[in-house]
Amino acid sequence: MPGKATANPPLQLLSHLEAIIRPYSRVMTAYSGGIDSTLVAVAAHRVLGPDNALAVIGDSPSLPRYELDQAVALAEQLGLSLRVVRPNEQDDPGYQANAGNRCYFCKTHLYQTLHATARELGFDFIANGTNADDLGDHRPGLLAAEEAQVISPLVEAGLGKDQVRELAHVLELPNADKPAAACLASRIPYGTEVTLERLAQVEQAEDALRALGLTGYRVRHHEQVARIELPLDQMPRLMEEGVRDRAVAAIKRAGFAFVSLDLEGFRSGSGNILLTIGGIHA
Repeated sequence: MPGKATANPPLQLLSHLEAIIRPYSRVMTAYSGGIDSTLVAVAAHRVLGPDNALAVIGDSPSLPRYELDQAVALAEQLGLSLRVVRPNEQDDPGYQANAGNRCYFCKTHLYQTLHATARELGFDFIANGTNADDLGDHRPGLLAAEEAQVISPLVEAGLGKDQVRELAHVLELPNADKPAAACLASRIPYGTEVTLERLAQVEQAEDALRALGLTGYRVRHHEQVARIELPLDQMPRLMEEGVRDRAVAAIKRAGFAFVSLDLEGFRSGSGNILLTIGGIHA
């Protein structure tokens, strides 16, 4: 049962998290470069030492090259031992079908690959960065983690997203304020097949927005239409003279015929609405 750590001071929260990790002896963390898995990897490194704590990132076509490069650089900056593995979920028909349980197949392949690596290197446990706030969301990957007997130290410590960020600031982690990220496949509507071509289109389009200085965006793939979700306070920037034209031209070069701006702005997990109105089953 997760501990009730919410009201505790940050250093007490950190001690609580580290006390939970310590008995696991040798821990391999499923690392993404996001704040949650980074905190787990750093805490494991602190209490178990570099020989007993390893961060492992799964590289696949659904991971933007920019995110991979940033994650590798962050691990190096933090002194984490890091290994890159390739889960090959892209070859699984269940993943390609992109039903509401796509993440289940993705995480299943990741954890299978991590278990093989753990056996090879002699690691006893695999940890992930799931936090207490994730438990109420639509996350089929949680079932894959349960089946693979992956531990979730943040959940065990009762730490939600706010506490995770608080501890990241205490530890002065460079990504303490990094917005939540998601794989490129999450930009493809449920029911539309995940293909290498579609993933590449989304990545090229989002690279173009980043080059224009925008942040916190998503480019949703609707066949010929690219639907941009952007934080509301950044919409004026996109509409600036020259910026809009450059964005449209770059996104069309990625293979889209039309470029639209979603007036509701960015919403994390907005694709999940299709699970309730589209008849797609998780």
